[in-house]
Amino acid sequence: MNQPTITQQLKQQAKRLGFELAGVCPASKLLSFERFLHWLDAGYAGQMDYITHRSAAYEHPRHILQNARSLLMLGMSYSGDATQPPQSGQGRVARYAWGTRDYHDVVRNRLKLLCDFLVERLPDCRARGVVDTAPLLERDFGVLAGLGWVGKNTLLLNKERGSWLFLAALLTDAELEYDTPFKSDHCGTCRACLDACPTNAFPQPYVLDATRCISYLTIELREEIPQNLRRGIDNWLFGCDICQEVCPWNQHAPQTGEKSFLPVDSFNPMDLTALFDMDDDKFRKQFRQTPLWRSKRQGILRNAAIVMGNHRSPSAQAALHKGLNDAEPLVRSASAWALGQYANPTARQKLSKRLELETSPHIRREIRIALQCD
Repeated sequence: MNQPTITQQLKQQAKRLGFELAGVCPASKLLSFERFLHWLDAGYAGQMDYITHRSAAYEHPRHILQNARSLLMLGMSYSGDATQPPQSGQGRVARYAWGTRDYHDVVRNRLKLLCDFLVERLPDCRARGVVDTAPLLERDFGVLAGLGWVGKNTLLLNKERGSWLFLAALLTDAELEYDTPFKSDHCGTCRACLDACPTNAFPQPYVLDATRCISYLTIELREEIPQNLRRGIDNWLFGCDICQEVCPWNQHAPQTGEKSFLPVDSFNPMDLTALFDMDDDKFRKQFRQTPLWRSKRQGILRNAAIVMGNHRSPSAQAALHKGLNDAEPLVRSASAWALGQYANPTARQKLSKRLELETSPHIRREIRIALQCD
């Protein structure tokens, strides 16, 4: 079977499997690899050690699939209904996590079917599908495959689909017909994403300091959120969509047709007080199959406490009292900070009582600081 035929068939099958975008590029070293290394050297990856520990593997796709010659770059839309504004005691969840299943599971299953489709037609070829977890510069290969351009917020942008996209790749040692790389940058003079970021996570256009990004702080960070960034978290419980919501290219992006990604009412937005009634088993049962599982219970409750401290809902204070006595130090610390923002007699009483019991020097300091808040 010739290159154009198998490539076209593969793209058509990808569309049938729910990938709205599909383009092919050669497996090669990218010019952006050196820029990626400079980004790591600047410390912008923070605690994402899984990136730094295998940084050399990002140099070429052959580190994912030996003798890789072609990449079929794919995009699956997750754009759902409009965000519902959170009410008192609620927190926002990033749009990609609104659905009933973790997107990794959904996309991997489709990639497996797509790999099988290719191998059935080219029995001697090898193929591997990856989404998010392999050392691959997906956005840059997406540009090389003609899917779009990398915007100032560092996300891949497509004229029709915007940036509400899960990116994936099918790597193969077969030589497919390559698409024309996307040459234009349609961001122009727009600075909407840069100016809207409440934590100033963009030191310059096209560069993200992940250590200041709300998505990193609420998902990847395993310790306390820095004091100077807590206010910027605002009401984000998990992830952040701000730089995408303000992007003009996202204003008319069509909604996803994938049922697994359609929003669950309880996730858009999410009740925060109920989270403090969950032990590990209850948390696992509710969130194990969703993206929120990545932050684990202690991370989600830490985030919830920060949101409660930022918005000081009277109904949330009782939940923070529970958090102040939680078994997890991360939850106790965040709850102490949050109660300090309330600065009322009840909050001070709870903090003082916890100070008598607390053995962690770090949390004792956090409580003392909270008691000084007015």
